[in-house]
Amino acid sequence: MLHSRGYLLMRHSPIKVITVEREYGSRGGEFAHELASRLGWKLMDSELIAAAARSAGVSPELAAKFDERLDPWYYRYGKVFWHDSAYPMTGLGEEHVFDSERMLKLIRMEIERQADAGHCVLVGRGAACALACIPGCFHVFVYATAKAKRDWFSKTNPSQANQADQLLAAVDKRRAAVIRKFYQQEWCARGLYHMLLNSAMGIDTMIEATLGAAGLNDCGEETVSRQIGTVGEACE
Repeated sequence: MLHSRGYLLMRHSPIKVITVEREYGSRGGEFAHELASRLGWKLMDSELIAAAARSAGVSPELAAKFDERLDPWYYRYGKVFWHDSAYPMTGLGEEHVFDSERMLKLIRMEIERQADAGHCVLVGRGAACALACIPGCFHVFVYATAKAKRDWFSKTNPSQANQADQLLAAVDKRRAAVIRKFYQQEWCARGLYHMLLNSAMGIDTMIEATLGAAGLNDCGEETVSRQIGTVGEACE
């Protein structure tokens, strides 16, 4: 469905960036990959992790361990004392500490950098929140039925098929917690997105629907003249 409130806002611009948020198991990542390929745009999925790793000077493997995760509560509790002047950290500045909070900050910087360049599809990691008030961005949320997600999980993780529902829910819960903590937004709130897509439509139909709604039917440098508004409560 198309969320129409964004069209009522005054800030409009042709679409140069698409963000794709997704429920785990909805095939949203696959959709984003195919969409980027169809448009000939840069895909930023695991590439966001790699960029954060380069900026921090750590390995992509280490960065991936912090992807879409919060630091444990006891670590966050201890960090409050580390930053308190009465309990100075042992000579380490923030730039020397790599944790989930720093990972999220670096990923947001990369999201904003890629959005400035344009012609990219950004997958998850709060991109819709980071770019909510930026003209020229189109935000999509991909979801699926519980059965469709369960079937996908059982095929890709057959040894854990009997835990499908619990593990699927755990990933989405973790993603939601990250967005709530870092952006003070509800991850699946309809107001963050221009379009909600049920992956039961099929990837090809999802792509056609997105291109049509975003005014990108021609898939080239020249787009149709439709102007899409920003979304987000804070946009003016």
